[in-house]
Amino acid sequence: MPGLPKSPNVFHPTKPSAVGSRNSLAQEGRSQKDEYKQLLEEETESVLNDISVKLPNEVLEQLDVMGGIKEKLYNYFNQNFQNMFNRYITTSEDEMVKKVRNYVDREENKVLARYTPKEITDILDEIGGADKFNTGEIEKSIVNMYGHLQGHLQRGLNDLENDTNSLLRQKTDVGAFIRGENAYSIVKCAFKDNTNKPKTVTDVKLSVNILDSELISPIFQYQATVEYLIKDQISRTITNLIDREIERFQDELVDEGKEELSDSEIIFEKIKRVPNYTDDDTEDEGSNRYRFMAKNLIEKIEGLRAEIDPKEFDPLNIRENIKKIIDMENIRNRGFNTAINSLTSILDTSKMGYQYIENLKNARELVIREYEDTVTNRLPDERYQMRLKYYDAEQLIKEQQAYDQQMEAFKVEISHLYDVVEAVYQSGKSSMKVDDFDDLAKRVRGRVRRVREERNEPLYEDVQKTWNQIVRIKAEETDVEKLNRTYLYEKNLLKKMLGRSQDRIQETFGFQNPKSRVVLDQRADFLEKQFEDYDYLINPYHIQPGLLLDVDITSIKRKKFTLNGMANVLNEFLHGISKGFQDAAFASFKRRRSTVREDLDQSFSQEGMGEARKQSLSESYYDQGEQSSDANVKGKANVTPPKKKGSSSGDLEEL
Repeated sequence: MPGLPKSPNVFHPTKPSAVGSRNSLAQEGRSQKDEYKQLLEEETESVLNDISVKLPNEVLEQLDVMGGIKEKLYNYFNQNFQNMFNRYITTSEDEMVKKVRNYVDREENKVLARYTPKEITDILDEIGGADKFNTGEIEKSIVNMYGHLQGHLQRGLNDLENDTNSLLRQKTDVGAFIRGENAYSIVKCAFKDNTNKPKTVTDVKLSVNILDSELISPIFQYQATVEYLIKDQISRTITNLIDREIERFQDELVDEGKEELSDSEIIFEKIKRVPNYTDDDTEDEGSNRYRFMAKNLIEKIEGLRAEIDPKEFDPLNIRENIKKIIDMENIRNRGFNTAINSLTSILDTSKMGYQYIENLKNARELVIREYEDTVTNRLPDERYQMRLKYYDAEQLIKEQQAYDQQMEAFKVEISHLYDVVEAVYQSGKSSMKVDDFDDLAKRVRGRVRRVREERNEPLYEDVQKTWNQIVRIKAEETDVEKLNRTYLYEKNLLKKMLGRSQDRIQETFGFQNPKSRVVLDQRADFLEKQFEDYDYLINPYHIQPGLLLDVDITSIKRKKFTLNGMANVLNEFLHGISKGFQDAAFASFKRRRSTVREDLDQSFSQEGMGEARKQSLSESYYDQGEQSSDANVKGKANVTPPKKKGSSSGDLEEL
């Protein structure tokens, strides 16, 4: 055996055991040519005998005249059968020889190495077992290394993709920031020319809202009570248990040959199982709501927040120890700290450094600016600032109230300016000449009155005016619009009122600049700038509870360095902290429903099926299907997987 040649190093068509060879050392001197010749001759004669029996004589004579069918059959068998069969056999034999040779080499090495008679892994297993000697830490290190490598590769691909898209578009738009899978999270994105350098610099505002349901790690306010945190964890556990039950129920239906539940049926099945885990009875200690945590323990921690007064703190109390367990798990701070670490690390690795950061931990707000200074005239044209804040429902209500008050204040001030400008315009007109349509209407008022009276039509002065001649009439708001105010109509109206006021000032004074015009111009410019800044903000009615990332970017139009860099940061940040939008109707498909055909009534027997199956919403449908199918099926099979012993209590034992 040691003399066997190592065939993978040799390539030859005839040398024994070489790669691509027709011959093998394992044949031990047998004559391949004679064996194949005998085989081919027998096969050829067999085919010829069949042909001579089944074909008429005149056809056989023509076949022989055309060149001899025996030689053709022989060549056909020889070329195809020998090439395929021989090389398959040779390869199999050579692989077997290599395995035997490697086995011999390994056994010889074991004999030679007297002090290491067994493999290192065998020694470790016999000494301590897998629980004491494992490669867990090494595997974690390898996973981290590959994760960092994948992150760098992904970042490079993102840069390449953004640069390619910008070359193809030859412009900068919203699509340069957020790619398709996260586009739904954009609340507002606005491009506008910089007020100081409108031709060369662009200002961009981007707001992204990540909902509570989409966060990988949930975020809680710092003031959240311990009771709320525990109940939230119990609620999540109950939801997971119900999901597992539904999955098992779906598997049972498929194993029994039934159709899966529809989306609406799954929802009702989940709702139907909620009373199995919880209850509304808050007084009874035996209620299902106290299955996970006893009633007396919940009462102990009622109203307990993030801090305890040092005068009342007692390390031996129940509530202090429960709070300590929750604090050790870091449930309260985990989500927000994860988001901060993700954002700052991405900024560092994406060459998007920052000189100012303010982490308002208790307020759940993070402020990052590339430069500490806030005076725009002293800052470079390439810069950014970010604000990451977590909003709950109560905060959003307060923000909406402040937004309403600010809108009402702008409405009052701009309307006041409009009235003042109109009064100055009317007072500056001459009574001897016509300056506008109103003056002309006053002159011909008598004639118009006579014409109207002859046609029995009301006078213009008596008709109720519903149009303000600035914007179109606003449709009446529904209840939904009142609860989700967009203020688009009001903003458009106030902007046009400002524009109308500025036009009136120009008409009134022309090229003259008296003190009154300077005052009106200053007031109009002030209100216009303030209202633009207000309109630039995010409408809190469009935000849902969750994280809000507000980014302000200033970038040179021909360079766009900050724009391209921030696009990578945003996409990587969203990928790291958000699960993304999931359509339950698509995510619930584990099997292709297109394989279920209604014209084939295929089903298995209901023997051995649990009571949970009979309580489903589709009980009548399945019973009807079973009656029709059992009448045509001769043999019934029970393919329901047997339940494991000790699983009567369900998933509660897994907690």
